[in-house]
Amino acid sequence: MSSPKAAAKTARRPAAMTKLKEAATRTVAPKIKTPQTGLSAEAIKLADEIEKAFKKSDDAISEQAMQTLMGTLCRVYAAQVENGAKYTPIVEGQVVSPTGVMVTASGLLRAANLAVFELGMWQSWTGR
Repeated sequence: MSSPKAAAKTARRPAAMTKLKEAATRTVAPKIKTPQTGLSAEAIKLADEIEKAFKKSDDAISEQAMQTLMGTLCRVYAAQVENGAKYTPIVEGQVVSPTGVMVTASGLLRAANLAVFELGMWQSWTGR
C-alpha cells in the first residue's frame, strides 16, 4: 500500500522534473571577448542546437553522443587548466542549476571510479 504522502510525492515528480529541465536549459548569452571562428564557432552553434532540441525531447542526443562530447570536453578543459588556463568550465552568469552541476560532477566521478573524498584530497594537495 502507498501512503497519501508517497502518492503526493509521486504526483509532484513530473512537475519537479519539468522545473529541473527548464532550469537546465535556460542560458544567459556568454560575454564573448573576441569573435569566435572556426571550431569554436561550430562548438557554440552545436551547443545551441543541442539545447533547442533538448527542449523538445529528452532523447534529442544519444547516450553515446553525450559520453563522447563530455569525455572530449573533460580532456580539453583539463589540458588547458594544466597549461595555466584560469577560467571555469561554465561561463559566469550562465544558468545551470546547482542540482545539474552536482549530478554531472557525481556522474563524472563515478565514471572515473573516484569518490568525493578523493576529490577533496586532490583539491587540498593541488590548491584547485
